[in-house]
Amino acid sequence: MLNWSDFQLLCEKELKLCGVHEGETVVVLSQGDDRMAYADAFISAGRQLGAESYNVRLGDTSSALNGPAVSQVGINPLRGNLGAIDALKHADLVVDLIFLLWSSEQHEIQDAGARILTVIEDLTLLKQMFPTQAQRERCEISAELLRGAKHLRVTNKAGTEISYELGKYKVVDEYGFTDEPGRWDSWPAGFVFTAGAENGINGRVVIDKGDIFAMPFRGYVQSPIELIVEQGRVVRISGGVDADLMRDYVERMNDPRGYACSHIGWGINEKVRWSSMASTLRSYGQEARAFYGNVMFAMGPNLELGGTNDTATHIDIPMRNCSLFLDDKPILVDGDFIVPELKLPNMSSGRN
Repeated sequence: MLNWSDFQLLCEKELKLCGVHEGETVVVLSQGDDRMAYADAFISAGRQLGAESYNVRLGDTSSALNGPAVSQVGINPLRGNLGAIDALKHADLVVDLIFLLWSSEQHEIQDAGARILTVIEDLTLLKQMFPTQAQRERCEISAELLRGAKHLRVTNKAGTEISYELGKYKVVDEYGFTDEPGRWDSWPAGFVFTAGAENGINGRVVIDKGDIFAMPFRGYVQSPIELIVEQGRVVRISGGVDADLMRDYVERMNDPRGYACSHIGWGINEKVRWSSMASTLRSYGQEARAFYGNVMFAMGPNLELGGTNDTATHIDIPMRNCSLFLDDKPILVDGDFIVPELKLPNMSSGRN
């Protein structure tokens, strides 16, 4: 277990990766008593690097972070707090401890030029999944592959056969730090994703046993779930109890936009395995999203990718043993990378 001094040094290393230097302003955004040790460590680390560093601490303790899972996105206590938003817009770097992702407030802060780093995971994962330049390079290579493609197709032996028309929405490469104005990232991370055109996503997704509900349930799928997708929307969910849970979650959110397909992409982080989340007591699913060779299928919002769907409904499902093709060229085959620049020796993801 990291002690406070070690964690401060780790935060200082992270801020260096984020390009923090003397004369910059680092603002930590927190709420109530949540993650105050994180806030203190980042403030101390920022000051060690010569940056003006302080904490914007919101009194409202309501949060999208309900226990070890995130059940809804885009809703946060920053909404309507114009003074706090203005302070964050004038920062060089915002360390987000409350989870602003998929919100209009985050976009407003980014549009002002502030770079944003979300940090909500447990200390053990922050250390285990500490980002590297090599991880950044694999993410950037992945992002370029996605940007250069017009068509994405995913299959698996369970029966998945789904295609996405690409090019309308931006590509996000999430490698664990942010050193460019207006850029968002998360520590930890290690994956890349984009979205298909709303009416250009069609097919069948079979979520197999052992695939992961990274959001909202934080667990491993116990029985296959079949999704039928037509023109970018899930029109049928069938299967056993896991399918019932998935269907009920979308229905209780009471927003039909939750049936929309959201992002699609893959993980490149060799520091975590498919099984990691089973033994992590408190996690928001970043190791599941990032494990090497997964294909992550998602439903819900596309705001981060340049779209207009800001539904609070969000389902992330990293899938094992998938094959993924860009313009019919294989990127992954049965969970293993084919692209030489992404393939690491002695790494096989989906079956681990």
